Amino acid sequence: MTTLAAAPDAADAGATTPTNPLKPLIGLLLGMFVSMLATTVVSTSLPVILADLGGGQTAYTWVVTATLLTTAVSTPIWGKLADLFDRKLLLQLALVVFILASAAAGFAQDSEWLIACRAVQGIGAGGLGALTQIVMADIISPRERGKYMGLFGGVMALATVGGPLIGGAITDAASWRYNFYVAVPVAAVALVMIQKTLHLHPLPKRRVSIDYAGIVLLSASVSTLLIWISLVGSSFAWGSATTAWMVGGTVLGLAGFVAAELRATEPLIPLTLFRNRTFTWAVVGSLAVGVAMFGTTVFLSQYMQLARGASATASGLMTLPMMAGLFLVSSLAGRQISKTGVWKPYVLGGAVLLTIGMALMGTIEYDTNFVLVSVYMFVLGSGVGLVMQNLVLVVQNAVPSRDLGVASSGVNFFRTVGGTIGVAVLGAVLGNKVTSHMAERAGDLQTALGSLGAQGKEVAATLQNGTIPAVSSLPEPVRVIVESVYGASVADIFMVATPMALLTVLAVALLPNLPLGTQTRHEKLRDEDAAVAVAATAEAAAGQNGPEHPGDGRLRD
Repeated sequence: MTTLAAAPDAADAGATTPTNPLKPLIGLLLGMFVSMLATTVVSTSLPVILADLGGGQTAYTWVVTATLLTTAVSTPIWGKLADLFDRKLLLQLALVVFILASAAAGFAQDSEWLIACRAVQGIGAGGLGALTQIVMADIISPRERGKYMGLFGGVMALATVGGPLIGGAITDAASWRYNFYVAVPVAAVALVMIQKTLHLHPLPKRRVSIDYAGIVLLSASVSTLLIWISLVGSSFAWGSATTAWMVGGTVLGLAGFVAAELRATEPLIPLTLFRNRTFTWAVVGSLAVGVAMFGTTVFLSQYMQLARGASATASGLMTLPMMAGLFLVSSLAGRQISKTGVWKPYVLGGAVLLTIGMALMGTIEYDTNFVLVSVYMFVLGSGVGLVMQNLVLVVQNAVPSRDLGVASSGVNFFRTVGGTIGVAVLGAVLGNKVTSHMAERAGDLQTALGSLGAQGKEVAATLQNGTIPAVSSLPEPVRVIVESVYGASVADIFMVATPMALLTVLAVALLPNLPLGTQTRHEKLRDEDAAVAVAATAEAAAGQNGPEHPGDGRLRD
């Protein structure tokens, strides 16, 4: 391990806790908006992008999975660095990495290049996701943070709804390539705002050591596991030699990681955190909500475009009910949490709504009344809004200040791992379901193709080459069949993910109901250091009196 001195940023030397944290929050919110916008702006365009680049369902899944994989691997690294070095500089670095990768993706000539750029995007996204939450804890107390969660919910809703709308409009009017450049000017504003308004208290000066062994072992193990999950059953068999070495390598790597963490001076993920019930159950809940949320909502654009025949722009508008539920319910609940200090009923209610929303979405078909689909999405979005951010809040409230960065990023890490596993597994399920449902409709499809004559042969070749079809361009008899197949297949993956949402309910129910603190990280750290100093003074005084010379002149028993 290399030992370095962690020096605070000179500009932060005179930092004070802001009485009005809204100004520095604007920079944080813009940074978060940029990271989400650069992702969501292409979500509705992915079917068009993959059709243009010649990619199939596997490529579609990997465009999403690559970002989630590198986000998962990098998140705990960013979080640990935030406990050791200047958080402001790290936040700006993550933002630059994310935007450069986004811009490079615009030059993609094939799906492989796009997947590679998305992987680099994930490194920046891991930093932005972790550091935004950590910096919030620096300037806002847990009790007050609830009312600001509405702002984060609003940014999430704006980016999630506005991104697909902007991306769809750009794709329909010009080219999907411009989707990757739209966040650059916003990023420039975010960098300036963070530089001018964010002034953090410096971390206490101390010598720190970087856990290189932990970084390498965790990155290699998690990457191998997620790649295996993504490819097994399609690229190689479950019982193959490839499965044996990948699973075996993952197990050995994780065992080595645990051993390294037990010896490390500054472990990447301190294993002592798992003694904290709040952290442990939040991790379980985050894994489950990651599978349930990322693993299903990422396929909503496919449902809108491939099952309902919507354009890229329209499919963005059609997800509005889900984002409305996320924003409205999380904002109202956040204000109540700050007002009363009570959080558990809201988070538990969110887990229940998440489960109900998943089950309802599992009943949809290509021709389900869209009003009903909108209600189902609203319920699902409400559950996501109540659970996702608040799990980080309760963990930050329950851990020592010195571990706040690594604990916050730990929750994000496990949620992203769950999401990556969910996207990979459910993507494979979707591919299998499409194949099986298409086989069930083979007779109808053959009849429809036969009625089209020569055009039918061209359409048949398109459907057989494994690429995602442009449904809106298909002839009417074939289009209805393809829409029904994709509608039934997407519903199946929601139903498959519902048990994971039930696990979220269980994990949240077991979280200790601790009251929310009223101190920022800096204030809490100051009091913790003072308590340590008092204890050290008392211990030194006791040592001077000694067992044979207690202060009262009597021998101790």
